[in-house]
Amino acid sequence: MKPDYVLLGLLARKPASGYDIGKWLRVDGRFLGRKPSMTPIYRALAKLAELGWVESIIDPRDAAPDAKVHHLTPAGRTALVDWAEAPYVPAERPMAPDFSVRLNFAGQLGPAHALDVVQTELGFRRTQRAGEQDLSLATRDADPIPEIDRDWLQYIDARTHDRGWHSTSLYIGWLETTERELQRIVEGSATAYEKGQGAA
Repeated sequence: MKPDYVLLGLLARKPASGYDIGKWLRVDGRFLGRKPSMTPIYRALAKLAELGWVESIIDPRDAAPDAKVHHLTPAGRTALVDWAEAPYVPAERPMAPDFSVRLNFAGQLGPAHALDVVQTELGFRRTQRAGEQDLSLATRDADPIPEIDRDWLQYIDARTHDRGWHSTSLYIGWLETTERELQRIVEGSATAYEKGQGAA
């Protein structure tokens, strides 16, 4: 089981119980590709504790059962920073959760971290887009079963590809806009992040 940097990144923000982490994943963290099931969360917290990256204290509660509150150790802080500064390798699939995880939890360490992640992702997606092949090649040599009409196969493949192509185009546009905003922040010509707003 690999260390769970989502949980490590969340605990860098503030100590939390497993329940609090699950609640965050159900609402704010739903784009990170993680199910907010409690069993994997507790398993991941146990792994982080085993690595010496997380420690826990019992927080007595009057109106509810006592909570086990987890916080980062100095080793956990170092592990998070090392991960944030390690090279980011984009996934083949556009909009995979890996990018959101890295942007959110490496990017929280500062604008330069966020900019590096965005630029790496953007460069990868541009290269991927430039290497796309003619869609007709995929169905030209098809030998479908009798229930599949070849012309319909080409049509439905084109529609599916078109959806993905447009979705990726919007994603690349978002990356380009975000890159410009982060560059302005890093260069000191914009402070929009202090107001919680995107730079114009």
